[in-house]
Amino acid sequence: MTVLPGQAAAQDDAAAAPADPLVLAASWLPSAEDGPGPTMTLSTLGLDGYPSARTVLLSRFDGERLHFHTDSRSRKAAELAALPRAAVTLVWPEAARQLVVVGDVAPVTDAEARAAYAARTRYLQVLAWVNDHEAAADTAARRRELWAAFEHERPDTDLEPPSTWAGFALTPVRMLFWRGATDAASNRLAYERQADGSWSQESWPG
Repeated sequence: MTVLPGQAAAQDDAAAAPADPLVLAASWLPSAEDGPGPTMTLSTLGLDGYPSARTVLLSRFDGERLHFHTDSRSRKAAELAALPRAAVTLVWPEAARQLVVVGDVAPVTDAEARAAYAARTRYLQVLAWVNDHEAAADTAARRRELWAAFEHERPDTDLEPPSTWAGFALTPVRMLFWRGATDAASNRLAYERQADGSWSQESWPG
């Protein structure tokens, strides 16, 4: 998508923004029926007190929460167990858009986790099985051998998720929509969830 002069500013007029940011998010994010979405940066608080960030796949947006999945033995899983709060950042450079979502994280149901695994590509399904610490420390040639051996043992079969497959969903408490333009200053539309469940809304400079 190419952003024409004034296009983003015209389409994203703050005065026309919905009172509920989840409605706006739904217009930016792929629907649950579209399958896995774009990559996003997941930021957590590390066990050493420092911020920790990495890229993960947006598994789905269900209209209320953003789902993502990982290995239950991973650092991010341990960090979320210690403090179940996180931020995710999604960027669409070609559309001059960025979305930052901060919120509370909880495990998804087993059915949700299995559905997300089934929607993954074959490569990502196999990766969930073979991508462990031991393999990561091995040579590239050995990692290819392990991959080939796994595929040889399970050729053209529907894979079940491994026991280490873990799913999480982030419920937003703050959402920040950044919009740019080629002929105007960028701006951010900031939402914050209030105690009664409603959302406050402010426009910030970009």
